[in-house]
Amino acid sequence: MSKVCLITGGARGIGRAIAIELAKNGYDVVINYLTSEKEALELQNILNMEYHVSSLAIRADIADEKAVDAMVDEIEAKLGSVDILINNAAIDLANLFHLKKAEDFRRTLDVNVVGAFNCAKRVYHAMLEKEYGRIINIGSTNGINTYYPMCLDYDASKAALISLTHNLAFELAPYVNVNCIVPGFIGTEKELEGYDDEFLRSEVEKIMVKRYGKPEEVAYLVRFLLSDEANFINNAIIRIDGGQYGSN
Repeated sequence: MSKVCLITGGARGIGRAIAIELAKNGYDVVINYLTSEKEALELQNILNMEYHVSSLAIRADIADEKAVDAMVDEIEAKLGSVDILINNAAIDLANLFHLKKAEDFRRTLDVNVVGAFNCAKRVYHAMLEKEYGRIINIGSTNGINTYYPMCLDYDASKAALISLTHNLAFELAPYVNVNCIVPGFIGTEKELEGYDDEFLRSEVEKIMVKRYGKPEEVAYLVRFLLSDEANFINNAIIRIDGGQYGSN
């Protein structure tokens, strides 16, 4: 029986790449989205038709505990309980410090941290009952020591996600492995939009391999962490950043 994987923010970018990679390897995939309905439905069709796995696209604001409950209820009714949770959904409301608002800071924390908590809280019971589960949080080198004051709220949320990873690993051991993948500059459309060429060139110079990462490269790491070969990897914070200066 195929394992069921829930990917939050799964319609675009890194989430989309993870969904495709896992479907290629026989996982049933649930694509959670909030605003990217067109992309989510198109991806669901690709997974069903090209990879012949079961796939759902479900709209839910993961910052809303009741919405998460309803989403997981639907998954359980249609596919069975969630075996794997990829907490990938995130927002970044970048702005100059003096223009930032507390409400934007709270929304960033609600989605990026509370959302991950809500999803883990809803699925962990079934994982413990089956004595199997995997939770992978998608963090950022911004949560370690790569600093951009324009996105200090995003950076704080990713640091908090690392702390959440450690605490969940302790709480859910020995049956649920909880790890955090920490990407550097990944060249998704969302990551590249809004920046001028000079800034992008300067960012590449901070990366030892002199290029952006690819969403598929993050997906390959996710796939490995879900494999039997990675069963002894738990409570780990794993950078995937091309050797980004300053994030070690």
